Amino acid sequence: MDADTRNSTLPFSDDRPVSAVGPMVGLCGLAGLIGWVVIARAFEYSGPNASLCAMLACAAPMILWSVLVDKVHLRASTGINWSAPPRPWRETFHISVAKLTGLWAVWAAIAFLYCLGRWYWEDPYLFAMRLLGMAVGPLVLFSVPYVLWIDRRLADPRDGSWHFGQFVIGRTSLVDRDIVQDYLRSWAVKGFFLAFMITIVPGNWFNVVTPRAEEIGTNILTLTRWLVSCMFMVDTVFATVGYALTLKPLDSHIRSANPYAAGWMAALICYPPFIMMGEGRPLNYHPGTMGDDGWVYWLDGYPLLIALWALLLVMLTAVYAWATVAFGIRFSNLTHRGILTNGPYRLTKHPAYVSKNLFWWLATLPFFATTGNLNDAIRNTMLLAMVSGVYYWRARTEERHLMADPVYRDYAAWMERNGPLTRLLRRMSGRRVPATVPAE
Repeated sequence: MDADTRNSTLPFSDDRPVSAVGPMVGLCGLAGLIGWVVIARAFEYSGPNASLCAMLACAAPMILWSVLVDKVHLRASTGINWSAPPRPWRETFHISVAKLTGLWAVWAAIAFLYCLGRWYWEDPYLFAMRLLGMAVGPLVLFSVPYVLWIDRRLADPRDGSWHFGQFVIGRTSLVDRDIVQDYLRSWAVKGFFLAFMITIVPGNWFNVVTPRAEEIGTNILTLTRWLVSCMFMVDTVFATVGYALTLKPLDSHIRSANPYAAGWMAALICYPPFIMMGEGRPLNYHPGTMGDDGWVYWLDGYPLLIALWALLLVMLTAVYAWATVAFGIRFSNLTHRGILTNGPYRLTKHPAYVSKNLFWWLATLPFFATTGNLNDAIRNTMLLAMVSGVYYWRARTEERHLMADPVYRDYAAWMERNGPLTRLLRRMSGRRVPATVPAE
């Protein structure tokens, strides 16, 4: 029997690769968060400290499910060897000292960069700076027993912290520069985005908890605004939890940070202080529109169409939030922390980017200008098209980074064959489905 005949007779199962995060992790976090929202609305807990409690209410159930049910701490990807007895602490003490040196040095560098950034010491960043400042002492104290403990269990305790610690100490002959560079990139991601996320959570929390029921139900616009605010609050709370919980025992550590300058550029121009889409910035497509309320302005007088449009906008933001919830405790930009293949990621590789951009187009309707000026309509349409282009750029740079993982390559190939959006685009372009054969 030749190879072609043998391949044609073998059963072939085109199964989707297993996701690094199960669906129940995010659902547990969502249940905890919703529970706290109900309590907070009842007792009017709308302040910044209540938003911190929201993060705890979200994180705790996810941690418990991950450890007690999914048993993520036992996965080989953690690098922790639970089957062997822990090494004597005398064998790993010198390793731990070097790692603590590297860890504290990078924390000091992040603190120094916070001091240099003037925007960090103005509203709305002040809350994040105060919180991180209060957390430094406990983190330094906790890091000592944590590092001493985990180094006795790790199969290879000489990780990025150790290499950077050796660099700081001056033992450069022992340093792997590639590991150090990835380590610093990982902490750059965490330092930059964690401060930003902590900053925006209180505002989103306030927008959800403060409005009374009668205010929310005043009309379709107020209801839609509140529901959209709920989705954004869910997104920011889950994302903040993800940036905070980068721990090997939870298998949520950063495997690698994007090594490509294009990836960093594409991401950073979407966030302050580098954001290109804000007021007065080159890609600001809002002048001459009603912003995200443009749809109400232009659809006024068509109540059924407004209701359908509102439902569509809420659904798009729900998909956007779902894309973050699916990460559980692993969300962060510019990093690889395990490959997701379930939830909205079985529909498209970039559900957050697709839903976010569709929301902007449908909410703003940039091709209509309230000024009546055709130039404004053309300009805003072109600028929003450029914004969408930036997110396409981000998606491509992320894929380039993740393609180093064979699991992502399998997932990308599966999506090429089975993804609904991919199938639609393939049907529109006339491309054929990539051939698949079973492995022998």
